[in-house]
Amino acid sequence: MDIFQSIIAARLIFILGIVNLLAGILIVLSCRCMAGARLTDKLMKYSVYQRFFKYHCYIWWIFWASVVIHAVFAIGLLGSPF
Repeated sequence: MDIFQSIIAARLIFILGIVNLLAGILIVLSCRCMAGARLTDKLMKYSVYQRFFKYHCYIWWIFWASVVIHAVFAIGLLGSPF
C-alpha cells in the first residue's frame, strides 16, 4: 500500500515511538506493583500524585493502542524480517 511507503508513515512511526516511551514512563511512575513501589507509597500522600494515579488504567490503553499502531506501520514500511 502507498500509505506505508510515504513520509507520513515514517513520521507517524517516530511520533508513536515517542508516545510509547512517554506512556511507558508514566505507567512505571503510576504503578504501585513495580519496582518503584516504595517511591509510589511515599508519593501517595500527595493529592497531585493521587490525581495522576487515577489515570493509570487509561495510560495503559493509550500505550497499547500506540504500540499496535506503531508496529503495524513499522512492519508496513520496513517489512517483516522473516
